Amino acid sequence: MTSSNPVSIRQISLAQPFSDQKPGTSGLRKSSRQFQTPHYLESFIEASLQVLPGVTGGTLVVGGDGRYGNREAIAVIARMAAAHGVARLITTTGGILSTPAASHLIRQHGAVGGVILSASHNPGGPDGDFGVKINGANGGPTPESITDAIYAATLELGGYRICEGGSDPDISAPGRSSISELQVDVIDGVDDYVALMQRLFDFDQIGDLLRGDFPMAFDAMHAVTGPYASRIFEEMLGAPAGTVRNGIPLEDFGGGHPDPNLTYAHDLAELLLGSDAYKFGAACDGDGDRNMVLGARCFVNPSDSLAVLTANATLAPGYADGLAGVARSMPTSAATDVVAKELGLACFETPTGWKFFGNLLDAGRITLCGEESFGTGSNHIREKDGLWAVLFWLQILAQRRCSVAEVMATHWGRFGRHYYSRHDYEAIASDAANELYGRVKAMQPSLVGQRFAGRSVASADDFSYTDPVDGSVSRGQGLRLLLDDGSRVVLRLSGTGTQGATLRVYLESYVPPSGNLSQDPQMALGELITAIDQLAEIRSRTGMERPTVIT
Repeated sequence: MTSSNPVSIRQISLAQPFSDQKPGTSGLRKSSRQFQTPHYLESFIEASLQVLPGVTGGTLVVGGDGRYGNREAIAVIARMAAAHGVARLITTTGGILSTPAASHLIRQHGAVGGVILSASHNPGGPDGDFGVKINGANGGPTPESITDAIYAATLELGGYRICEGGSDPDISAPGRSSISELQVDVIDGVDDYVALMQRLFDFDQIGDLLRGDFPMAFDAMHAVTGPYASRIFEEMLGAPAGTVRNGIPLEDFGGGHPDPNLTYAHDLAELLLGSDAYKFGAACDGDGDRNMVLGARCFVNPSDSLAVLTANATLAPGYADGLAGVARSMPTSAATDVVAKELGLACFETPTGWKFFGNLLDAGRITLCGEESFGTGSNHIREKDGLWAVLFWLQILAQRRCSVAEVMATHWGRFGRHYYSRHDYEAIASDAANELYGRVKAMQPSLVGQRFAGRSVASADDFSYTDPVDGSVSRGQGLRLLLDDGSRVVLRLSGTGTQGATLRVYLESYVPPSGNLSQDPQMALGELITAIDQLAEIRSRTGMERPTVIT
């Protein structure tokens, strides 16, 4: 239904441009209160609509993870899209749209891009965080050339255009309305994504597994995947009611931290790791692009998960013809590299950030990709996809009819085991974090040939990447210590938080199939943990006795 109230385009002037709207690897993330600053959201959207190609007369997908401010932001974006000549805006019931589902909708509808409202795994609510990410026509995050141009535009912005008058779009149910010449389509946000999953996986086979003696638990963490998981697992695959926990999206995620790891999904971890009551467990993050997979008394680290999916890919109908290649982010363990080498697959090591995978996917160079931060994906979209990864694991288990622990034991027995862990030190004072990082970087040239954790430092560098598709060079991607036995220690400062800085320390040690494959990772990595703490003076410089999160 179209509003009959008069609508006019108004130019709103800014007293001065905002100087802090530089997007990171996952868009612009700030506190919810910062986004409530007058004109703050509008400034970033104005710059984005000015820079994104094809906006005038094009289609735009808009939605988010349901966190505080989601609905209000959609109304603002719709009015600004109308003022900029967007022809069609697609959003979803309640504005609930997972990041992978948004990527699919952009591709399916030939949209010029999308505006994804999420701060991913960061806490929500009035005292939490909010975020805006701009995706391009391929469905993936826009490249640095676009994000840099958006930032440059925000620094020069004198005002923004918005439609005033009429009614905001009603997003409470599917339907069609308009703002001036803009057509606003509200669709069911789950249908299209489910249809895509049905093309990739054998739902009959997975359903047979879940309807049998196979108790599983899925924790949606009161975030965006609740409606998707309930539809797929309980309604379509026949899992018992209650399989999906915390399945109703809440603006503050129920006061929790929607990050699917052993720390923040501790209730799920206790269910799986502390008993044999459940055979499979999984969780997804705020916007649905990350996943954690567990078996009975078995945690699957994300690096291993990508390697297992690579080794078993042909068990899923959507990948039965084999893989073009695989890719991993630099901090992710080399477990996938070993699988790729044995299977004769191309394997790429990229910087952190899904846009690097997007180039390889668009060029047909890879089929699967993943990163250590609980994200895996494939060429079906241009984002990582949490529920897709969970369904892939269930497909493997439905085919092989064994436990998660047996899958891992068989895998390590064939390819060896990469003992791996990430230690996060969160909310460090930015000055202290930068000083620590700068000190280690300055030390790197002198470390080559020195003893470290009972080994020798073979090389030390700040990782750089030349994109094999477009030739672009990305420098300063993380400090690496590569040891003579194949072990690694990597340090990075993360840009995904909004409070201070996060220091991430990645530790990796390879054991061949003939070695001890059953150690606790923290014990196996003990010497590396001690050595990097002493070298970087982590405890003394951060004031933290232990990491905030260990994965």
